[in-house]
Amino acid sequence: MDFLSTLGLFIGSLFANTLASLAGGGSGLLQLPLLLFLGLTFSVALATHKVASVALGLGAALKHWRSGNLDPKLTVYVTLAGATGVIIGANLILFVPGPVAEGLLGAFIILLGLYSRMRKSLGQEAEPRNRTTFGLVIGCLGLSAIGLLNGSLTAGTGLFVTLFLVRWFGLDYKQAVALTLVSVGLFWNGLGAVTLAWAGAEIYWPWIPALLLGSMLGGYLGAYMADKYSNRLIKIAFELLTFAVGVKLVWGVL
Repeated sequence: MDFLSTLGLFIGSLFANTLASLAGGGSGLLQLPLLLFLGLTFSVALATHKVASVALGLGAALKHWRSGNLDPKLTVYVTLAGATGVIIGANLILFVPGPVAEGLLGAFIILLGLYSRMRKSLGQEAEPRNRTTFGLVIGCLGLSAIGLLNGSLTAGTGLFVTLFLVRWFGLDYKQAVALTLVSVGLFWNGLGAVTLAWAGAEIYWPWIPALLLGSMLGGYLGAYMADKYSNRLIKIAFELLTFAVGVKLVWGVL
């Protein structure tokens, strides 16, 4: 790979992961198509993207941990709740055709953005709720279902987790984005990458250094912006990215 291609790969990864780190998901919107455009097959691009996305979670975790935006107990809970779904989904994607599923996912993500847009006060102030045993069990089921999507599909599942944490557990957007990036970006994607590799998917290692650097720097930069700016701005970024990811997924099926 020549210098200009490597530079383009790094810049694309940096841009995609900065947006994802600010909004709470969606790095695959740009990063995965970029890998496909540069010549990787879908399964290789997906596994390579999963590995690179771990650095997004690591970069964001470094900033959010220092800023005090992370709840350690909730982080462990979200990570474990979705782990089984991630493993199942990563095994299923090697056998299940994806276009129709991605189209339906895209339509649902657009609805998430519309829901957030219509609820003006959503996620602007933290209002803790559903922390009882019943609430945690229901939350675990919801996160497991999202984990299944995360393991099997390419983009947007972090946005599901962000809105789920805001709506079900009453986190504000800043808290939800921080928790999503660490639990999903670092642990779920890491688990998905290991599972895909174990199941036989190839990872294209020569491109990993540029992707890791772009993902880590983008994760840190987006987390810095999320910590600096208001919940209102993060909410707008979330809504814009849900529309972009949703349209991209639906368009790919048409």
